[in-house]
Amino acid sequence: MPKYFYTAKSLEGETKTGALLAKDTHELAQNLKKKGLVLIEAISEDISKGPKKKSFSLPFLGKVSLVDKMMVTRNLQVMVASGLPLARCLTILSNQAKNEKLKKALLEIREEINKGQAFSQALAGYPDIFSELFYNMIKVGEESGTLEDVLQMLSLQLEREHQLKSKIQGAMIYPAVVISAMIGIGILMLIMVVPQIASTFEDLGIELPVATQFVINIGVFMAEKWYLVILLFIVFVLGFLSFAKTKRGKKIIDTVSLKLPIISPIVRKSNAASTVRTLGSLISAGVPIVRSLEIVAGTLGNIYFRNAMAETAERVRKGAELSNVLKDYDDIYPSSVIEMIKVGEETGETSKILSKLADYFEEEVTAATQNLASIIEPLLMLVVGVVIGFFAISMIQPMYSMLEGL
Repeated sequence: MPKYFYTAKSLEGETKTGALLAKDTHELAQNLKKKGLVLIEAISEDISKGPKKKSFSLPFLGKVSLVDKMMVTRNLQVMVASGLPLARCLTILSNQAKNEKLKKALLEIREEINKGQAFSQALAGYPDIFSELFYNMIKVGEESGTLEDVLQMLSLQLEREHQLKSKIQGAMIYPAVVISAMIGIGILMLIMVVPQIASTFEDLGIELPVATQFVINIGVFMAEKWYLVILLFIVFVLGFLSFAKTKRGKKIIDTVSLKLPIISPIVRKSNAASTVRTLGSLISAGVPIVRSLEIVAGTLGNIYFRNAMAETAERVRKGAELSNVLKDYDDIYPSSVIEMIKVGEETGETSKILSKLADYFEEEVTAATQNLASIIEPLLMLVVGVVIGFFAISMIQPMYSMLEGL
């Protein structure tokens, strides 16, 4: 019979945690109900399960997803609250992990802890899995004896981050599908239809316009040298990805994203939300303000926001007030961020204000992404119309010329 670590609510709304033996979660819920508790979350220790077989995975597919990290953090918080030793928590989490890279890291961290190393120090050895934000907040939790509270804050942080990314990615699905369908249909037309039309024109001896000849040359090339097209496409994608990882490439992409009329508001608001959410969590956990700003700088994706936070950290270290420094970056940060931080400094409630401000900007990003499809749709239709029009005119124009010559 497996052992479950649970989180439950009493009839008075008080949160309770603990561990119980039960056949399944249904039986666990029934047992808790008899005690006047309502089951909220349960994690199985998986005692009856033996060691799992290792599964093969390619190196580039071994990345630990945000969802994996979110589940580890949430489950760890429940088990720590139940009083389970940290090493045992990591054993259970490694058994539950589906990602082989994460499983291996958790087991190695457990071994380091068993040797006497602090949890935060062990986490620091895996920066590609556990970010600097994660490591620093865990360190503060260990030093202050509030690891359970810190894990709860981290769970909320990761959950909000996941929600924000999911909403942005969801908004981009429609444009991506339309563009992919347009490209796919265009390629099929060029490969299957254009060569046949080209042979007809050749048999008739029609003099072709430049646009028509251009389309035919592309179609014939793609039909005869399709393998080169695939190779060129792969080279282009790999080249673009490599360029995007360079300092210059990253700067160009980030500059364009801040200039595009449709994308710019989402980029600004999402980075603002990430800034205030992360900064609020770090300050609430007890991380010094300068160190918090440095960590925030490392978590931001856009180079302009990252540089702004790094420079802000340096100026705050020299004695400047955060709100005053941010006024120099009002071209990327909304004025509401600067004003609310100033209120937080004056009232001593900076972390609470930042948390509410993060909620506001996340709602703004949600609204912006929901409107994105309706804004992009007419633009996509215009592009599709132009492409189809160019193709149709290119193919029909020689026919009209032939009819005029008869």
